[in-house]
Amino acid sequence: MHDFSISQDQSPEILYRDLISAARALTDGEPDAIANMANVSALIWQYVPDLNWAGFYRVVDDELVLGPFQGKTACIRISMGKGVCGTAAATDKVQRVADVHAFPGHIACDADSRSELVVPVSSSGKVIAVLDLDSPLPERFSAEDETGMTDLIAAIANSLG
Repeated sequence: MHDFSISQDQSPEILYRDLISAARALTDGEPDAIANMANVSALIWQYVPDLNWAGFYRVVDDELVLGPFQGKTACIRISMGKGVCGTAAATDKVQRVADVHAFPGHIACDADSRSELVVPVSSSGKVIAVLDLDSPLPERFSAEDETGMTDLIAAIANSLG
């Protein structure tokens, strides 16, 4: 069992520093990518406020397939280039969307989601998954969140695939 002391009442810089440290501790030495994705999604769900979904979609046969997550049931398969997750995977670029209803082709797995942050996970120069965070609040994700989650994924990418 892991017990991390991560306070949500601190600066984003400190929150993400602590999350990265905890994610490294959770994944260090564990070779199973699915187990690592499960623990990382649980970690994010526990410590990042105002989320209604946190998890991974894995690249399988040129489409995204639902991986470990926390939140309501979700879409199982997403085509590359479709929706926010498919766009992030196809372009290998972070997608930070203030209003998902304004995103062309948005896939509404949860009608309560209003904003989204999707970070590609790359290994050996190739996208292998995406981290998907949804919030019921419009404009929930800041540039600091984007940087923090990008740094978190970069720190543990080798443990995720």
